[in-house]
Amino acid sequence: MTGPRCSLALLAALVVAVAGCGGSGERAQGSGPDRAVAARGQEGRSLARGAPPELAAVYARGGQLLQGGPKAFRAQLAELRGYPVVVNKWASWCGPCRAELPYFRRQALERGRRVAFLGSNTNDSDGPATRFLNELPLPFPSYADPNGDIAQIFQAVIAFPSTAFYGRDGRLVTVKQGVYASERELAADIDRYAR
Repeated sequence: MTGPRCSLALLAALVVAVAGCGGSGERAQGSGPDRAVAARGQEGRSLARGAPPELAAVYARGGQLLQGGPKAFRAQLAELRGYPVVVNKWASWCGPCRAELPYFRRQALERGRRVAFLGSNTNDSDGPATRFLNELPLPFPSYADPNGDIAQIFQAVIAFPSTAFYGRDGRLVTVKQGVYASERELAADIDRYAR
């Protein structure tokens, strides 16, 4: 088949293929990074509903990479006094960090109305970190820590990943250096230290 008939057949096939991508015929609500941003924003907003105001303010910024360095991080910890805080140090280039962050996501969704969760994106660049946050929507914000200054606050300067636990009094309770092998292990440490 050549000429106009071939062109019409190809055009018809293209129309059918494109129409099939729409699923139910409804317009897609974003895709790629836009969909990820919407997803983590939605998780943070739903977690914020019913949470105490201090925790709601944290989760309203879910999935964001926050600037401001150590000063902003310390101010956030001060605002959260009265609540236990779990801080996970991660980097987009860190394989073990990528493996355990889904555990933190699920634990934040489960416990976030009683415990504050924060991230520290350490020794990383904003571009790769933001792309990673688009891949894995987190309901809590992470602080950009390109030089490791925030990690020094919670004594986690070497190991990736690391997790710091703060008590209700705002004091550092303990730091786990290294990856969580399971969500159960993380949950046990939250029960033990985030009180």
